[in-house]
Amino acid sequence: MSKFVERPRYVCALGGAIGTLKVLPRTVPILHAATGCGGNVALALNQAAGYMGSGYCADQALPSTNTSEREIVFGGEERLSEQIENTIKLVDGDLYFVVTGCMVEMIGDDIRNAVKKYDKGSVQVLGAETGGFRGNYYKGYEIVLKTLFRDFVEKKAVTDGKLVNLWGVVPVQDVFWKGNIALIKGLLHKLGYRVNSFFGEGETLDNLRNAAAASLNIVVSDTFGVEAAQVFEEIHGVPYITAPFPIGDHGSAIFLRQAGKALGMEDAFVEKVIREEQDYYYSYFERIADVYSDLDLQRYTTVVGDSNYTQALTRFLADDLGWLPELVVITDFLTGEQQEQARGNFTGYESGVQPELVFDTDASNVGKYIARHWGQSGSQKYFEGFNPGFILGSAIERDVAESLKAPQLTVTYPISNRVVLDRGYAGYRGALRLTEDLLSVLVGNR
Repeated sequence: MSKFVERPRYVCALGGAIGTLKVLPRTVPILHAATGCGGNVALALNQAAGYMGSGYCADQALPSTNTSEREIVFGGEERLSEQIENTIKLVDGDLYFVVTGCMVEMIGDDIRNAVKKYDKGSVQVLGAETGGFRGNYYKGYEIVLKTLFRDFVEKKAVTDGKLVNLWGVVPVQDVFWKGNIALIKGLLHKLGYRVNSFFGEGETLDNLRNAAAASLNIVVSDTFGVEAAQVFEEIHGVPYITAPFPIGDHGSAIFLRQAGKALGMEDAFVEKVIREEQDYYYSYFERIADVYSDLDLQRYTTVVGDSNYTQALTRFLADDLGWLPELVVITDFLTGEQQEQARGNFTGYESGVQPELVFDTDASNVGKYIARHWGQSGSQKYFEGFNPGFILGSAIERDVAESLKAPQLTVTYPISNRVVLDRGYAGYRGALRLTEDLLSVLVGNR
């Protein structure tokens, strides 16, 4: 039996589908769901994601059937067809995509029947079952990608040897997704490749439509987007690799070497790119060396978030910044096999740090794990606990940080106390931004 989740860190699969589609260029999601679903998702995807707004046509502007009692009793397919027709007339888009809520799936509405009339028309309409009971945000992201790769991406007979596709940085759920995608694309550009990321800056639907011409798909996750990569390979024959999300020198070097090997590049060239990035990166770390030492800015750290982000943050803190991330709370819903796979990304640190890993979706337990890891003072006068401490997590961790009088930076969803535009933490340059943010929290009250 599944456990109760207090203050969840994810919206449902429907929210994941809408969040993914709202940032796809000139794409119009059409919601087939009960009244209220769209509004609830809109609040979660805006105010808890760094106040990102509605995108091209979503959130408060989202076309919806607003299914009510009549459709529940007699079926809602006719109402859906009407909504599709009216949306196409009123909303200018290049792709229309129907997503479903729990209620219409429970009554058995066939959305495939509603969209198939557009198969050979001038307007393209896709659809997928995305009822919230299917899973959380990541499931909706995966469903949308698989549908696009099956029904939208065109087959290609010729491969472009200098083109790769990139996904696994989950838009909106990763609040810094746009900046992170740009930074990771920058790393691949240095290897000499063009990159389709579908959701990044300057992308178009044509990039997605012609994505089967790529020589490789790179999934920046061991979990999110892997099923979609398997579908892509099965249909279009493009191989894929998974690589851990990179932050900082050590994480980025791992990423570049994995990508370079999969692309058949010479090791010497990849190492040259890494050295150039390191020279730039550490030239800025030299500038803060004095203040770091003089003010004793090293901290014990608790990292809270999904398996993708926490492994990147922890390696950066341990091997680049010299902090002590001794406790990591991973908040994903992962299978036993996925948990073991995630553990592999928390090993082999050059610093020798061996973090304790905890898999728990319940926000209320973070404080308990901190107390367990560092122990209780028991009124000891010279007790060394979680001090000096620091918490990297979401807005949910603010309460425990305040109770422990520990500084905190929100870097994982939900983020309601920061406005995020193009900021990103990936790669070498993103890690410099993260270093600025972390150390600014510590010196902010001086």
